[in-house]
Amino acid sequence: MSPDLKKEIWREMRALGDRLKKVLRPDLRHPAGRNPYAHVAGCVKERFGRSYGDLPDEQAGEIREYLQELERKERNGVES
Repeated sequence: MSPDLKKEIWREMRALGDRLKKVLRPDLRHPAGRNPYAHVAGCVKERFGRSYGDLPDEQAGEIREYLQELERKERNGVES
């Protein structure tokens, strides 16, 4: 992914992490609380098979759509 687009996508992922801070359900594996930024990055990696920065520019729209889908799922309490 091009550096400028990579920064833009990461900014959107961080913004989603900010919005999910109080939405993510507690998990026994994270007694001090869950890291929403790591959660978003991990979900993207799981969905696309590699880190967002390793994806081609052409998938930026698909990543953005997935981020919206992920937010809807998390807000509705659906497992991602």
